[in-house]
Amino acid sequence: MKRIPVAGPWITQKEIDYVTDAVTNAWYENANLYHQRFEKAFAEYIGVRFAVALPSCTSAIHLSLAALGIGPGDEVIVPEATWIASAAPISYVGATPVFADIDPLTWCLSPESFEAWISPRTKAVIPVDLYGGVPDWDALRAITSKHRIFIIEDAAEAIGSEYRGRKAGSFGDTGVFSFHGSKTLTTGEGGMLVTDREDLYRRVLQLRDHGRAPGDTLFWNYEVAYKYKMSSMQAALGLAQLERIDELLAHKLQTFAWYQRELANLEGVSLNYQPPDTKNTYWMVTIVWDERYRLSKTELLELLRGANIDCRPFFFPLSSLPAYENAEAALLARQRNTVSYRISERSINLPSALSLDENAVHYVCDVLKNIFRSYTG
Repeated sequence: MKRIPVAGPWITQKEIDYVTDAVTNAWYENANLYHQRFEKAFAEYIGVRFAVALPSCTSAIHLSLAALGIGPGDEVIVPEATWIASAAPISYVGATPVFADIDPLTWCLSPESFEAWISPRTKAVIPVDLYGGVPDWDALRAITSKHRIFIIEDAAEAIGSEYRGRKAGSFGDTGVFSFHGSKTLTTGEGGMLVTDREDLYRRVLQLRDHGRAPGDTLFWNYEVAYKYKMSSMQAALGLAQLERIDELLAHKLQTFAWYQRELANLEGVSLNYQPPDTKNTYWMVTIVWDERYRLSKTELLELLRGANIDCRPFFFPLSSLPAYENAEAALLARQRNTVSYRISERSINLPSALSLDENAVHYVCDVLKNIFRSYTG
C-alpha cells in the first residue's frame, strides 16, 4: 500500500481552467473579477450579506477582533481544543486569551465552561466548529446575549456544516473560514470573513488594505493597518471549488461512512459525533479510545506511520503549549479543563484526504484494529 495522506484536495479540470483564465486575463480592469465572483457566491452559499476574501483564516480572525475594537485590557474566550490560529490573533491586538473546556461529545466549546470563564473584561468569544462539528449554538448565543459578548465563529474546518438548517459561519458577528491545502475547499492558502453587519464589513475592507477606503486610487491612508488580500489565482481556484462544494462534501460524508462501517464492532473506540438537528461534514475523521487500550496517541501515530499511514494528533490543549506557558489563565485552565485534556490524550485524526477511496479506508481500519487488539488490557 502506497503512503496514505491525512489530508489533501480534489482538483479537476474546472479548477485548472479557472486558474488558467485568471493568470491570463485577471489583470487591469479585470483584476478583481474573480474576487467579486468568489465573494458573492460564498456569501450566498453561507446565507450572509457580505464576504471578504483574505490570505488566511488567521487574518480573518485578526481583522474581526480589530474591527470589533478589541484590544489591551480585554479578554477573549476560546476553546482549549483547537489549533493555535484560533487564539494567536487575540495576542496580535493586545487582548488576553482565556481557555474554556469543550463538550465531551461534540469537542466544541462547552456552554457551561464558557459561561464560567466570563469576567467583566470578557469582550468576545471564538467558538470553533472543530473538525466539521458544531457546538450548541442556542446555548452559546443565549449566553453571549445575556453578557453582551461578541461572537467570532471559527468555521475554518466546517464549510457546509449546519446547525438547525443554518450554515456554519453564519452564527456570529463574523464567521471565518480557512482554505488551506488540507481543507475541504482549498485555494492553497487563503481564507474568508463573512458577516451580516455592514459596519463590520466596511471596517474590515479598510483595515485589510493599509487603512485605505475601498476603491481608493489616491493612496490616501487614514490609519496604519494591514495588508490582507487574496490573489486572483486563489480566488479563481476557490470559485471553482465552491461550484463543486456538494461533490466535495459528499466525498467527505462517504469517507466517514466507510470508517463508521469498518470500525463499528471495535469496542471502546468512537468517531465524530453528530447531534440531532446538525450536519457534521467531517473535515477530519477522528477516533477516541478509552482506557482499556494501553496506548498513547504518540505511540499510535508512530505505529500507523510505520504502516505508511499518515495521521495527525487531536489538538493539544492550548494551555499545555509552550507558547502559553506564562499566559494569565493557563495554570487555572490546566486544572479546570479536564475534558479537553482527557480527550486529547487518547485521540487522533485518521486519513481524510479527498483522494481516499474505499480500499484505502479498509486498509487503514484493518491496521487500526490489529493495533488495538494488541494493546488491550
